[in-house]
Amino acid sequence: MIIGKVTGSIVSTRKQDNLVGNKFMIIEPLDIMNGEQKQLVAIDNIGAGIGEYVLVALGSAARIGCGLPDSPIDAAIVGIIDDIGRLG
Repeated sequence: MIIGKVTGSIVSTRKQDNLVGNKFMIIEPLDIMNGEQKQLVAIDNIGAGIGEYVLVALGSAARIGCGLPDSPIDAAIVGIIDDIGRLG
């Protein structure tokens, strides 16, 4: 799991059937957690907004965490952070 900031949203009118109705957000991982990726796209089933810090599950945990275990999902927003403490 990583912590990142929501920097934008993505609109996709055509997608796989089991992804219809889902919102996708652009996430920028915090520098302290930054690995190979500068940004990633995550499915958002909890209603995160641009500018918020979020918890993002990756891989199979993302599919399970958003309730879509048979979908092509690599990242999912699973929490909105209220207080980032010393990480920010």
